[in-house]
Amino acid sequence: MSVLAIIPAAGTGIRMGGVTPKQFLSLEGVPVFVHTLKKFADSEAIDEIFLGVRPEEMDRASQQMALEHFAKAVRLVAGGATRQETVARCLDQAPPETDVVVVHDAVRPFIELAMIRQVVDAARKNGAAILGIPSVDTIKKVERHTITGTIPRERIVLAQTPQAFRYTLLRKAFDRALAEGFYGTDESSLVEHDGHDVTVLMGSDRNIKITKPSDLPLARLYIEQERGHIRDDS
Repeated sequence: MSVLAIIPAAGTGIRMGGVTPKQFLSLEGVPVFVHTLKKFADSEAIDEIFLGVRPEEMDRASQQMALEHFAKAVRLVAGGATRQETVARCLDQAPPETDVVVVHDAVRPFIELAMIRQVVDAARKNGAAILGIPSVDTIKKVERHTITGTIPRERIVLAQTPQAFRYTLLRKAFDRALAEGFYGTDESSLVEHDGHDVTVLMGSDRNIKITKPSDLPLARLYIEQERGHIRDDS
C-alpha cells in the first residue's frame, strides 16, 4: 500500500498581483513550488508525488523540474479550473495500490517532514487528518459591515496543509461533491460534507501560505534559517 502526495499548483495568484502565478514566483532563485516538492520528495512517508498545474503551464513546470534532482519522481497532471477539479483529476490517475492521499498547497514550502509523517499516520488510524493552528485573534461573524456575533477562539483553528486521507474515503467524498454540486475550499470540507470526522493535529506558524507580496520577506527569512545562515531564536 502506498502514499500519494498531490500538490495542486494550478492557481492564478490573483491576490499576489502581477502576471506570474504565485507558485512560480522566485524564492532565492527557485520557484516556490520547487521548494515545496523538495520537502515531499525528501519525506520517507511519501511514495509518489503528483503536481497538478494548469495545462498551459505544463511545459514551464517541466522545464523547472528538469533543473532539479528530486529524491523521487514527480508526475505532472493537467489541472482544472478550480483546486477541487485539479485534485480530482489527480485522484483519477492514482495507482490502484494507493492507501493514503496527502494534499498540500504548492505555496507552503516550509512544512516540516515530521508533520508530513504525523498526518499520514493519523489518516491511516482515523481516516482523515489535517494540520491546524489556534486563532490568536477574536473571530467575528459579519453581515455586510455589521457584526452579528463573536465566535469563541477556543472553538476555532486555522486550517493548514498537508491534509491526509484514506484514498477510498477521499474518493467517495469527491464523488459525492461532484454529484451534489458541492464546492469546498479544502479537501477536509468535502470529507466533512460526506459525514466523516476529521482529526486536527497541531500545525506550525512557520507553515505559511505564500499568497501576497508581504509574505515574501518572511519566506526569504525562513529559507535563510533552513540553510543555517540565520539562527532561529523563536
